[in-house]
Amino acid sequence: MKILIKNGRLIDPSQGIDGIGEILIEKGKIREIKLEQKSKRAEVQKGKTSELQSFRTIDASGCIVIPGLVDMHAHLREPGFEYKETIATGTKAAARGGFTTVCCMPNTNPVNDNIAVTEFIIEKAIKEGSCTVYPIGAITKSQKNEELAELEALKRTGCVAFSDDGRPVTNSLIMRRALEYSKIFDVPIISHCEDLYLSEGGVMNEGFVSTILGLRGIPKAAEEIMAARDIALCALTGGRLHIAHVSSEGSVKLIRDAKSRGINVTAETCPHYFSLTDEALISYDTNLKVNPPVRTKQDVEAVKEGLKDGAIDVIATDHAPHHIDDKVREFDSAAFGISGLETAFALGLQLVAQGAIDLKQLIMTMTITPSRIMGIPKGTLAEDADADVAIINLENSFVVDPSRFLSKGKNSPFNGWTLKGTIEKTIAMGKVYDWT
Repeated sequence: MKILIKNGRLIDPSQGIDGIGEILIEKGKIREIKLEQKSKRAEVQKGKTSELQSFRTIDASGCIVIPGLVDMHAHLREPGFEYKETIATGTKAAARGGFTTVCCMPNTNPVNDNIAVTEFIIEKAIKEGSCTVYPIGAITKSQKNEELAELEALKRTGCVAFSDDGRPVTNSLIMRRALEYSKIFDVPIISHCEDLYLSEGGVMNEGFVSTILGLRGIPKAAEEIMAARDIALCALTGGRLHIAHVSSEGSVKLIRDAKSRGINVTAETCPHYFSLTDEALISYDTNLKVNPPVRTKQDVEAVKEGLKDGAIDVIATDHAPHHIDDKVREFDSAAFGISGLETAFALGLQLVAQGAIDLKQLIMTMTITPSRIMGIPKGTLAEDADADVAIINLENSFVVDPSRFLSKGKNSPFNGWTLKGTIEKTIAMGKVYDWT
């Protein structure tokens, strides 16, 4: 069946499109896109009754119609941690959040450091997934920071990037070699920037708030030292470096400076790093416990400025679902992580409302830019592209209720927040999910 989306405001930064129009979808592909012109359906109505009956028409009046969102940093937990999340539940949550593509991190059990695990993820996603899944392979075997994984074999099998996310690559020689391979394979090395000696035992940002709460802090330098090292190694090797979950003002400055010097570095941040400060932890809510931690107002403003001027390229979720038992415990022993797929775009819209970035920038950071960094054919409404589309009502409000998340992970610090921007429908490879 063909699908005709009509009357929506089409916004596609990849093509410079912004206007009222229509999209025709057929066999999981975008077949035609029209702006302010006589519609395909209008032609059909002139007498082609049988063809009209083969259409499913979606009226997107009052909504924006954009490329399906692309999350280049998420944890789907499978294999090994299915009690936290599965590929089925994680991709359903992604689709509910407007995401049609998810790149999943390798810190599963077993670690995705071999072709068997990569093949399992790809096959499982095809059978049970609600959106497209691209695996990210481990940089080192078992993420033990001792020797490189078989990067070439992983890339050949389907990995689109490499990362030891959840753990830093502390061995500088191994990181150098990984970046050298990234140049050969033309894939990004995604760095979890953390000096473990500085962060050891820390559970939140080090500063005034951690002192008054009596909680051990993680200094900003723990992130910034490793960011500086990896930027230096990227300059040395000419490789492709992507810095994950940027949280501090110092890291933003390092990345901005590196880009000004022509170093091949990109970066991402996450909604919690521009929406929350460490003052929120006065509640001792373990859903606020993330790594790197949410930091100060000054850092939040620096992250926003980084998004505005392009120092930070991407908004990713770092979706890290946990079982309730991992979070309902003393703060020191609770797990790090936020379940973020179902609130990310609405939190990004707050930046637009604040004037920090415009709507086009927001959409770029969550569609075409991550697609280009990862080298995947997503994030566009171009003709013949995969039919990945999100239909969003920017004015509708909703109250965040984690108990209603489709993700197994209910660990959201945004419980009770009123946000604007409801995902009305998600179309993933031509399959329609209706959330109204």
